[in-house]
Amino acid sequence: MSAIGFGTWKLPANEASQVIQEAVSEGFTHIDTAAAYANESAVGEGIRSSGVHRRDIFVSGKLWVSRRTYDGAISACKKTIRNLQLDYLDQYLIHWPATAALHEDWPAVNAETWRALEALQKEGLVRRIGVCNFKKHHLAALLPEASVPPMVNQIEFHPGFMQEETITYCKANGMDIEAWSPLGNGKLLDNPVLQAIAVSHDHCSAAQVCLRWCLAHEAFPITKTVSQKRMRENLESVKLELAPEEIARIDKLAPLSFSGLDPDEITNYRL
Repeated sequence: MSAIGFGTWKLPANEASQVIQEAVSEGFTHIDTAAAYANESAVGEGIRSSGVHRRDIFVSGKLWVSRRTYDGAISACKKTIRNLQLDYLDQYLIHWPATAALHEDWPAVNAETWRALEALQKEGLVRRIGVCNFKKHHLAALLPEASVPPMVNQIEFHPGFMQEETITYCKANGMDIEAWSPLGNGKLLDNPVLQAIAVSHDHCSAAQVCLRWCLAHEAFPITKTVSQKRMRENLESVKLELAPEEIARIDKLAPLSFSGLDPDEITNYRL
């Protein structure tokens, strides 16, 4: 899994193949998609048409909330693999946790779904298994039921929204962190603190500061753009060196740019 991934949320199916080919040509090797994005087939076409060998592309898929049963998760993963026209997934994630807002027995629902992911991994259809948007209490309920613990938790993480409790728990239990919306859905690009830090580094943007800040916290950002120029800039952010005092200054930003998608409060999933 590369340090910076390429996300496909809201990427129209009629554009996805070309955009994926461009992303791979710029150097992206981690492609993040999901059944709920309704573009898996086009993403797969882009991967196959990129000219890069399958073993050199890390492909991550996600299980949607309507397929949380054991059988539902097994069939959903196999459908994703068929849609992408691949033999396996490098990573498969539970897109959202079952929670008390919708399930009285939410720990049992998550445990059943997780058993399906373990079976998929054992069968060789998935190499890494993990979760998205699980908070500490969701993980604490799941871990005692798991034969294989989650390897990754993909969560909203960006300046102004750090989720320290979840991050600390994940790291203590050996889980990688992937950061979705690392730019705060673009709202952080005009932040004066981030802009000032960017100005102090030659040829640097606020977006690059955000991405490098994520990496400084050992969170792998999932980026999304249709601009090849921004693709290059996003990948080049790994070269940026932020001073400890700059990281600390960003850490102290007041809460901002939260998407509002708290998994414990969602009752109607809309992407």
